[in-house]
Amino acid sequence: MTDSPATAVLDRDGLDALVKTLIAAGRTVVGPTVRDGAVVLAELDGADRLPFGWGSRVEAGRYRLVPRADGAAFAHTSGPQSWKAFLHPQREKIWDADRTADGALSVTAAPAERPSYAFLGVRPCDLRAIAVQDRVLAGGHYQDSGYQERRVGAFLIAAECTEPGATCFCVSMGGGPAADAGFDLALTEVADDLGHRFLVRTGSEAGEEVLARVPHRPADAWTRSVARSAVDAARERMGRAMPEVDLRALMGDSLDAERWDDVAARCLTCGNCTMVCPTCFCTTTEEVTDLTGDHAERWQRWDSCFDLDFSYLHGGPVRASARGRYWQWLTHKLSTWYEQFGTSGCVGCGRCVTWCPVGIDITEEASALHDELAARLREQERSGGPQRKESER
Repeated sequence: MTDSPATAVLDRDGLDALVKTLIAAGRTVVGPTVRDGAVVLAELDGADRLPFGWGSRVEAGRYRLVPRADGAAFAHTSGPQSWKAFLHPQREKIWDADRTADGALSVTAAPAERPSYAFLGVRPCDLRAIAVQDRVLAGGHYQDSGYQERRVGAFLIAAECTEPGATCFCVSMGGGPAADAGFDLALTEVADDLGHRFLVRTGSEAGEEVLARVPHRPADAWTRSVARSAVDAARERMGRAMPEVDLRALMGDSLDAERWDDVAARCLTCGNCTMVCPTCFCTTTEEVTDLTGDHAERWQRWDSCFDLDFSYLHGGPVRASARGRYWQWLTHKLSTWYEQFGTSGCVGCGRCVTWCPVGIDITEEASALHDELAARLREQERSGGPQRKESER
């Protein structure tokens, strides 16, 4: 937890009142719920739809729901969706074109969507992911107006992590289980002999105004202490970790590593990692027409650098091999993203590890690249070859 003051405690009825208050204010409340054997994100009409009593067990290429005796609502790890699905949707209409009776062509921009979202249960890694997408889609030279419309009014309620999963590695990416910025309200769940409750911190004036309309009691020292201890303990129980090296330098010095062939032999180039990633943002456009040819639409949809057509230029794709496509994804995520956006493209949520059908682990691949580079440098030193660069020392 951060040093910002914990101002209140909500019980389960108070959490439900929070949801109802947001709905009454005209907001669409989205949060985690159980469906089809997973914790997914969906519109909520009350807090009772939260996954109370459910956790998850994850590993590389494996996800299972497991019951919990404590009835916790936010003790699960990240499911197959992220908030990207709402702020940067999978498919979005750009314009309509119609041929008029006199043969002229009329093009009309699709009406802008202006939903008033309230996101309940945003993990700290996903808060960081939203901040990354803000830089990519709203902060650069080429801004996505649809993203901006959806993002500007979004109300974010964080849920700090007390149960990291086996594929989580946010701490090694500079984050952690505590919500430190970017939220309107932050909840820390506590379930002990004194009852099931949620410690609340405010992060904005909008958060303070909403909290004032919800039944709550002042935060007590015991609940603060238990909540802080739970979040601090979670920091020490990450299931994975990136190697403690300069990942940007590692990627740049491993462009011809043999490890790329090893991972390419396993990778299906299915694109699952990019679809579940909360920061991947690539899109393409497609035009569709009706049978008469008098009406056409342009749609923007998600695309993936693992798609063979993604890098297609006249004459063929630039990255025709699985090796080239995985190389592009990993080096961009961990290295060249900095050149474009001033930050890493990975927040350590672990979704790409969990939802890869063959269990490829990004932390394992980075460690293997580091080991191969270190072995190559040792061999060069023994043979009197090129000295290592300063960035490799």
